[in-house]
Amino acid sequence: MANPRVRKIADRIQVIVAEMLERRIKDPRLGFVTVTDVRVTGDNQQATVFYTVLGGEEEMVATAAALESARGVLRSEVAKQLQMRTAPTLTFVHDALPETARALDEVLARAKALDDEVAAQRGSAYAGEPDPYKKPREIGDPEDGGADSDSDSDTGTDTGADAEPGATEA
Repeated sequence: MANPRVRKIADRIQVIVAEMLERRIKDPRLGFVTVTDVRVTGDNQQATVFYTVLGGEEEMVATAAALESARGVLRSEVAKQLQMRTAPTLTFVHDALPETARALDEVLARAKALDDEVAAQRGSAYAGEPDPYKKPREIGDPEDGGADSDSDSDTGTDTGADAEPGATEA
């Protein structure tokens, strides 16, 4: 629906259908319905009306049947109020977005609870050493036995590993 005119028609159809369901359609099977979205094809021939129903599965089935039976009345009212040459065919689809959002919220809440549990177990201590930064090694450190490992011990001469590139020994 990149066309702004099509979006305006879809918004207008949403308002018309919602008002009709609230005021003029008196079907007892019709539950508490919310029209969440309307999508219209580019040629304005078909409109898909997405709705949600407050209640369980049986209310959803009864509301779907009531909407199917009221489709003709709703289409004629949409055509009358839009004053278009052709009225779009209405198709009603139960919107699964609230159930998907609820399931996603449950997954996020479970992840947060697990994160809080791990944080509580961890306490205030962090993994690793208290000072995570490497420090330059000093000659005489207890780690390397107190001797310089780069020097040759039997000749007493430097192997050149610490020497600067291009420097020669005298």
